Amino acid sequence: MSRPNVVVVLLDDVGFGAPGSFGGPVETPTLDELSADGLRYNRFHTTAICSPTRASLLTGRDAHVTGVGTVLNSAFDHPAYKGVLRPETASVARMLRDSGYRTACIGKWHLAPARESAQTGPFDRWPTGQGFDHFYGFLGGETHQFHPTLYAGTAPVEPPSRPDYHLTEDPVDQSIEWIRAQDEPFFLYLAPGATHAPLHVPGTWSRKYAGRFDAGWDAMREATLRRQKELGILPPETSLTPRPEEIPSWDRLTDDERVVAARLMEVYAGFLEHTDVHLGRPVAELKQSGQFENTLFCYVVGDNGSSAEGGLPGSLNYMGALRGLQESNAEQIAGLDRMGGPESYAQYPAGWARAMTAPFQWMKQVASHLGGTRNAMVLSWPEGVAHGGGVRSQFSHVNDLAPTILEVAGVQMPEVVDGVEQLPMDGTSLVYSFADGDAPERHQTQYFEVNGHRSIYHRGWMASAHHGGVPRTVGLPGKPRDFDEDVWELYDLSTDFSQSEDLAEKEPERLAELKVIFLEQAERVGILPLRDARVSRTRMPSLTEDRTSFTYGPRDVGVPESRAPRMLGRSWHLRARLDLTDKPEGVIASMGGEAAGWALWLDPGAARCSPSEPSSGPGWSFGAHRWTEGGSCSRWSSRTTGVGAGVAPCSAS
Repeated sequence: MSRPNVVVVLLDDVGFGAPGSFGGPVETPTLDELSADGLRYNRFHTTAICSPTRASLLTGRDAHVTGVGTVLNSAFDHPAYKGVLRPETASVARMLRDSGYRTACIGKWHLAPARESAQTGPFDRWPTGQGFDHFYGFLGGETHQFHPTLYAGTAPVEPPSRPDYHLTEDPVDQSIEWIRAQDEPFFLYLAPGATHAPLHVPGTWSRKYAGRFDAGWDAMREATLRRQKELGILPPETSLTPRPEEIPSWDRLTDDERVVAARLMEVYAGFLEHTDVHLGRPVAELKQSGQFENTLFCYVVGDNGSSAEGGLPGSLNYMGALRGLQESNAEQIAGLDRMGGPESYAQYPAGWARAMTAPFQWMKQVASHLGGTRNAMVLSWPEGVAHGGGVRSQFSHVNDLAPTILEVAGVQMPEVVDGVEQLPMDGTSLVYSFADGDAPERHQTQYFEVNGHRSIYHRGWMASAHHGGVPRTVGLPGKPRDFDEDVWELYDLSTDFSQSEDLAEKEPERLAELKVIFLEQAERVGILPLRDARVSRTRMPSLTEDRTSFTYGPRDVGVPESRAPRMLGRSWHLRARLDLTDKPEGVIASMGGEAAGWALWLDPGAARCSPSEPSSGPGWSFGAHRWTEGGSCSRWSSRTTGVGAGVAPCSAS
């Protein structure tokens, strides 16, 4: 057998109970196809949040060991949370490339600090600095799916200009083109932005799901549990977990609130199916070219559980909701037709986040419970997995993927990379499970921690400590809570698949033992004393902190917000010096996008500067002066408060 190709697909914000292949309400035909050829892993785990999962997947180490223990936009000055990949934890892409593989990262990265994400670099933490020959995609945690901010290599690029453009389809096109160009074994890491907010999808996909969620999230959890048992994904004795008091039941909503919630879920479902269908195109390309049989294809359905960052009511423009500018239900009703389209920036309510992690407790960010950390995963390799269609229930973790890839590729992990001695991988290769579903699990201990939510798995048992609150967004101020206030729970996962029966009072000695093991692991990875980045963190140094003036030229595009002037909550003014010889028109400068931000543009028909109505929530777009032969618009000023802004009159010179 020749060395296999390797494809790893990583979706975003998809709970265990969302995809149809695992009993969820959303049709996932590509996942079904790969499941028939390969294996479904029903006890696969992520870190409960985005960047750490990606760091762990690509390095085989625990996220805090890599230095990326929290999402990058909330990184702070502590070695385990700095959001900077450590050189002692080289990526599997680098190891494969050094062994003759061709490597590509296409889609979402989210492993380069924002201060290093401008076109001036440095590029050490970009994909091309982490072992990938080729990169096409976006650097941040999210982007507009119809109007994305993209890079090719290290250069900003415009997306293809076509009226039906959608970001999911573009990286798939790029992946197929790249696969066709390879004449050596290759490693493709394909990470669409889906299904992270904003929920964007062509209307035909969301309309397909019209009415399917009208019964609400409580009924959906029950229906999902039934399907999961029918598919053999869960043991027949599995129970649903109780609803946290912080999340309302469906029957507590008003009729109009239910209409909005159901519509937002229809958009999400269409978004997920649209993504899965397009991911079938690389699979078809591999089959048509005769490469599929010897390709290890790993499809990880989410980098964490479903997201509750839309808050309890959900949002037509969740960028505003995150800043405390939640739309009224009446405004949401008026915007139903815009949901999922380019003039929205939508996210569903927290109740749906819980429903999409059925049968587990909690969701994204909550590393204490399986709703945050348990994700569906399918692995296919026809030449290496003789009997497809099976289910594997050995405990597994995202840090297991790198050692798995190295084993099937026949590559030994190097002891030194670029003169830096490497830390050992924390994951365990899953190859032992390929041929034997009853093989004893080898990954026997695993800690989890995000924002103080923490848990420890050890030989079938899990101890969990929730650190309070319903997840909204990482890094927003919250109420401080002493870690001693947290209540530890204990679960026997060998008999209680869903964490539904707390045994802490019945087994105090076992709980005490697991708490000691957690502290040992926490000390090993350097996260003691524990910290909650939501309420207390020392900010990373800012390159723009003390600057009061910035000058940009025509080639300065795609500048991240952290490398630009901080305009939020302060007075500021903007000057534009223009050459009007060729009678230009259009955007001169902008920050943000349709969901929030501002833009300065030249409109030959405009008589003065004035704000337009916000297109989809908080944030303004600003006009410019009418220009005349020999004239120029030289000064424009504004005062900002929160996300919104007011505009002062401007004059020509």
